[in-house]
Amino acid sequence: MANKANDDSSLSHTRWNCKYHIVFIPKYRRKAIYGKLRSDIGQILKQLCVYKNVELIEGHAMSDHIHMLVKIPPKISVSSFMGYLKGKSSLMIFEKHANLKYKYGNRNFWAKWYYVSTVGLNAKVVQEYIKNQEQEDMMQDNLSKKEHIDPFKG
Repeated sequence: MANKANDDSSLSHTRWNCKYHIVFIPKYRRKAIYGKLRSDIGQILKQLCVYKNVELIEGHAMSDHIHMLVKIPPKISVSSFMGYLKGKSSLMIFEKHANLKYKYGNRNFWAKWYYVSTVGLNAKVVQEYIKNQEQEDMMQDNLSKKEHIDPFKG
């Protein structure tokens, strides 16, 4: 048997280390994740991960999408976890913020799709990317707002 990494977990007959980078968005990519809602969504997602014994390694709520680095036990498929996470969190968000039902109707807060990538041995790189995503976006926005002067026209 190969040497186990420090972050391996185990079930009764299994050693595992299944980490995923997941990105998902609000319906119609509305920029809805601000202020109090942002904090509440973070707490709801953390709580739901705990209920399913999914380790939330890193997470960040941007204005129009969520990044999560999670460690999901192999007995739970990524698709069933995401169905659970998006479905339950939608209900909990609408329960806590009843005024959103007028904007979103039918209690569908999240878009149907999501992006998932296995992380493997690059967990630290993905974790840093998620952690620094907002600062990098803000820096990029500041750079793109500058007027570009053509140095050849004087």
